[in-house]
Amino acid sequence: ERGHGPYQPHEPGYGLYQPGYSPYDDQIPDPKSRMLAIQNAKAYLLKSSTTSGLNLYDHLANMLTKILDEQPTNAVDIIENISKDVKWAQLQKKMDTLRDEHEILPTFEAAEKRKALFLKANGEGDEELEEEIGETPLPNVMETAFYFEQAGIGLSKDESYHVFLALKKLISVQPIQTCRFWGKILGLEMNYIIAEVQYHEGEEEEETEEEEVIEEGGKGMGEVEDEDEKKEKEDEPPKSTYKPPPVIPKEENGTGANKYVYFVCNEPGKPWVKLPPVTPAQIVCARKIKKFFTGRLDAPVVSFPPFPGNEANYLRAQIARISAGTQISPIGFYQFAEEEGDEEEEGGGGRDTYEENPDFQPLSVAEMVDSLAAWVHHGQSILKQGRCVWLNPFQKSEEEEEEDEEEEKAEEPDELQQEIGPPLLTPLSEDEGIQNIPAWTAQSSSNLIPQYAVAILQSNRWPGAYAFASGKKFDNIYFGWGHKYSPENHTPALPPPVQAEYPSGPETTETRDPTLEEELAFKAATEEALAAAEDEEDEEEVVEDDEEEEEEED
Repeated sequence: ERGHGPYQPHEPGYGLYQPGYSPYDDQIPDPKSRMLAIQNAKAYLLKSSTTSGLNLYDHLANMLTKILDEQPTNAVDIIENISKDVKWAQLQKKMDTLRDEHEILPTFEAAEKRKALFLKANGEGDEELEEEIGETPLPNVMETAFYFEQAGIGLSKDESYHVFLALKKLISVQPIQTCRFWGKILGLEMNYIIAEVQYHEGEEEEETEEEEVIEEGGKGMGEVEDEDEKKEKEDEPPKSTYKPPPVIPKEENGTGANKYVYFVCNEPGKPWVKLPPVTPAQIVCARKIKKFFTGRLDAPVVSFPPFPGNEANYLRAQIARISAGTQISPIGFYQFAEEEGDEEEEGGGGRDTYEENPDFQPLSVAEMVDSLAAWVHHGQSILKQGRCVWLNPFQKSEEEEEEDEEEEKAEEPDELQQEIGPPLLTPLSEDEGIQNIPAWTAQSSSNLIPQYAVAILQSNRWPGAYAFASGKKFDNIYFGWGHKYSPENHTPALPPPVQAEYPSGPETTETRDPTLEEELAFKAATEEALAAAEDEEDEEEVVEDDEEEEEEED
């Protein structure tokens, strides 16, 4: 068969392709209108989409270019797929896959931060380092991590080694006598790695108290007052008679709750930050609130009752509470110094110092697991006052007592009862349980190989506090959120009762309105009094007239 072709003269299609011949010449617009229509059509095709930002003109051009370049078979059947490929190509980055995009990975950033931990300080040689190993206060973190790992407790080996290097860096900067990895407290944004240290004697810097207690806040103002001001003050409303309780001073550095100094950092490699000493008010308030840590030391602590400080102070208070309740050791490892004998401290809290027992004979793992009496507390307990040693806040010096004898007699408060906590080296068997839960849970790290097992103790009062003992080696550590266990949900303290605005009395109480009978009786009484007064005046005038007449006659 013959295809479409040149047509013969007798065929209907003859002459359609001849130049100048068109059967629709009368329907074709003039060239100007034709160009205008073409421009309008092109403008419509160039109109960008409101969703993708592409236009149909460029899309069709890219499709045709792709078809002509690739020349696929049956292009009309895959035109939809070609359209999808062209659109997808618009969303990809127009760069070579081998080109560096300069993306910093989190692992690279962490490696850069910890790079300084692996550098030797001042280029010291290996020989000098070996000589200092025996005298350094650097703890063997890896050995402690190995023993805790037997019970499935602790950090990864990499993080433990990084903490080990971070403590080494801290010791090289600070004049530290003893150092210990206290633990890790978790936070919402960042965590806290905590180091417990003791300075050399006499090398600790004096702490400057940030919060000064102003006892005489109202004094010094208005010393010179004019008479007019005094008259104005007479008309002032009554002032509040509330007197805040006396401020309990903090314990000195190296004693009580401030026995140790604590340094914290968010990650190994970041700078260590020294926490401020804790005050009794912070410990008392920390017992009434329950807040998660953020990981930022300068973050405010929004709570009720209001906490006196920021997150650094709250962290220090929680560390003091956890240490007081969870620092334990095998019985007999520590003993009281012989010099003290049976003497007691002035505060009545007993002896507060101890030393290692050179004749210590460790118990077996089975004995330490079976009985809690094989463990003792070697950290001082914190009293309700917020101190380890009780202090009478109303006790004054002799000079103040002589000056304020009269005032004390008039406003002498009830005598406070002295608080006495459990003495040092108290067995764990005397710890109070939490309802039906014991205070401690003891277990062996392995029942299959008991001769190589380690005794592990877990605190149920402070979840996350652990202790291990193996022969003459033991240690304490904490991994947790810094919260004390409570069998019930935490309920904030209620606000105190509202103080009375003014004392009720006849001067301030409004009198009741008189009745009609009382008003009439009062009116009659006033009229009688006026009449009696007028009669007296008349009598006085008569007497005066008589006396004047007598004087004239004389």
